[in-house]
Amino acid sequence: MFPSVSLIFRHLLAWTAALIVAGMVWSGLFSGMNDGPGWVFGLLAMFLMLSALGSAITHVRRVWLVAGKLDGSTLSSRQRRQIELPMDAGPAFALLESAIAELPRVEDIESASGSLQVRAYVRRVDPWNGRQPSRWNLPARLAIKRNSILATITPGQGTSTVTLLFEPDAGWWADLLALDEGSNYENAEAVTRAVSRRVADQRRDEQAAAEQTHVEKELSVARLNLLHAQVEPHFLYNTLANAQVLTRTDPARADVMLGHLIQYLRSSLPSMDESVSTLGVELERTRAYLEILRIRMGARLGVEVQVPDALHGVRLPSMALQTLVENAVKHGLEPKPGGGTIWIIARAFDDHVTVTVADDGLGFGHGTSGTGIGLKNLRERLRLTCGEQAGVAIVANFPSGVAATMTLPQAAKEPRHAA
Repeated sequence: MFPSVSLIFRHLLAWTAALIVAGMVWSGLFSGMNDGPGWVFGLLAMFLMLSALGSAITHVRRVWLVAGKLDGSTLSSRQRRQIELPMDAGPAFALLESAIAELPRVEDIESASGSLQVRAYVRRVDPWNGRQPSRWNLPARLAIKRNSILATITPGQGTSTVTLLFEPDAGWWADLLALDEGSNYENAEAVTRAVSRRVADQRRDEQAAAEQTHVEKELSVARLNLLHAQVEPHFLYNTLANAQVLTRTDPARADVMLGHLIQYLRSSLPSMDESVSTLGVELERTRAYLEILRIRMGARLGVEVQVPDALHGVRLPSMALQTLVENAVKHGLEPKPGGGTIWIIARAFDDHVTVTVADDGLGFGHGTSGTGIGLKNLRERLRLTCGEQAGVAIVANFPSGVAATMTLPQAAKEPRHAA
């Protein structure tokens, strides 16, 4: 209660001093008249004092309604705020500028991104709805019509300090003779709320994006593991079935096949839980797989490998190379009476690497037709592992057979994803 009474007393005291000075001037102007118009000045002085008292009471009452408390800081016509923003100066400046620009009745915004300052003016509530007051209403015509806002940003280490100054658009006399009815306090609170809301929205968006990225990564890992699990048993079941047949018809060859299977598993099991492998590892695994097939197909299966050592570190989905080799054998070479040859060729280009598995088997329209699940599986794993630029292209080989080429971006040497 004391701050409000003190404010009203200071305001009335300032008006009293102003009227005393005005009375002295008035007396000097009319000192030569026998019947000076003293009563006119007295009425005018009484009207001004009542207006000042009403203005002070209205100011105190409105500040109480807006702030819910009365103290020196809330009652002041000049407000200062300092806010710490967890962002660099550039984003902080843009956020602050947009918060000020959306204030009601804001006008004449001057922003300088180089000096990190924003100045704006806010019209006070106009009781005349835009019309000029009467010429006889001098207090209304001389009233302060705008408040000013000065915002300055001080950059720091990953943070920014925002200093806000809200004051009447008038000279020093406004501190003594005019009250703002809490309009600057209201503007200060409005800008502070707007800045806080924008920071909260930004942080919420960043958190949502991070959660979305985490969820997508988890889904990708789960999907890769599922796809990988669909590939590995396919080969194992076929090999064990062939070994079972050979144990009855040719135990010696069955023993050799199981030996190659052990070698294959020795190179595969340490990385079986990984969805991403290297061309060198996949080539070693595929060689073991082809040795197993040679036991069954004999001279009907020829293999030629042209993979430079420099490309052994290229990343690709686990079992990707073997998937293409399996397709070439199953759909191209096994149905062909005389068998044929498989070529595994890798080439490096400026921005990508190609890995081709070609055969001289029956080719399109003559070999056995599959369901396409293996290739669809491979394309999806390539997309998840190496990005949208990776893919598989299948064309006819000359003079017979099929050539399947995987395209891997050079960035595949550093995988985007690890299980």
